[in-house]
Amino acid sequence: MCLAIPGKVVEIKGNVGIVDFGGIRREVRLDLLSDVKVGDYVIVHTGFAIEKLDERRAREILEAWEEVFSVIGGE
Repeated sequence: MCLAIPGKVVEIKGNVGIVDFGGIRREVRLDLLSDVKVGDYVIVHTGFAIEKLDERRAREILEAWEEVFSVIGGE
């Protein structure tokens, strides 16, 4: 199963962004999107940012994931 997770861009080096996923930072390719800036939220799939989204929508998705994890993880 593949998942697309939203994260916040905290640094950009050419076509590579450093994206924060709730405290875990990963390098992400930005080749598929134009005009990505530090502070933007992006959906990441298999190491590529595939969509920009606003902060409100990103937080809604992250809250939904937290609910899923709390159900399956018993937290």
